[in-house]
Amino acid sequence: MKVLVYGLMSVLLIPFVFPTWWMVTSSVKPISDIFAFPPDIFPTRFDFSTYGRVFELQPFAQQYWNSAYIAALVTAGTMLFSSMAGYAFARIKFPFANTLFMILLIGLLIPAEVTIVPLFQIFLGWDMINTHWPLILIPIFGAPSVFATFVMRQFFIALPKELEEAARVDGLGRFKIYWTIALPLARPALGAVAIFTFLHSWNLYLEPIVFLSSPANFTLPQALTQFTDAYGGALWNVQLAAATMTALPVLIVFIIAQRQFVEGLAHSGLKG
Repeated sequence: MKVLVYGLMSVLLIPFVFPTWWMVTSSVKPISDIFAFPPDIFPTRFDFSTYGRVFELQPFAQQYWNSAYIAALVTAGTMLFSSMAGYAFARIKFPFANTLFMILLIGLLIPAEVTIVPLFQIFLGWDMINTHWPLILIPIFGAPSVFATFVMRQFFIALPKELEEAARVDGLGRFKIYWTIALPLARPALGAVAIFTFLHSWNLYLEPIVFLSSPANFTLPQALTQFTDAYGGALWNVQLAAATMTALPVLIVFIIAQRQFVEGLAHSGLKG
């Protein structure tokens, strides 16, 4: 029975694994071999010079750093503010708390395309166009942070009230209880928030193409579209080499934090 289940799972895995395998192997193929039919599972010729050309055609190292530090700041900021907001909604009684929380959740229903023009006008007035500030502030205070707040609230609701009561007996204030007791216990939920926030920031595309204009300020999703020849055609092997390097941090982050991600969603009531 186990052999049958593993065999079925292996077959179902092919549609998910093959595109990634094709991307990685095609990044070292000559362009003439990339679209061969039927496709080659293993390259017959290797051309590793494509990885060098990635850095020659664009300031790719700078763009890589741009995406990395922006994603790190967005992740840290979202974890901080969403955990504070989630704790407040879950453990502090104040007027219209549930109503305000529902209004907050409505933000998840608003497409980014609807608000991008007003946001552009705001950041234009602040003289922040062609800077990374919009890419940092919008995710921290936008839809990703709303979903993160929901996850953190669901986790904090499940914490035993006796923990807070014992802390108050010891003389701890509200912020001290949050910082020293609730937040350390919320590591699984924070891990889940960290993963999807990092992925969202790393893959952000609409905001960079609206707010950024100089290649040195580009992030990776925007940079991937710029590998073209003199006629505007795509340099497929170079583009796939850049895409392979772009996907590595995502894979590493997920491998490191996947356990916390699953536990965080389970504790937050989002388990399937």
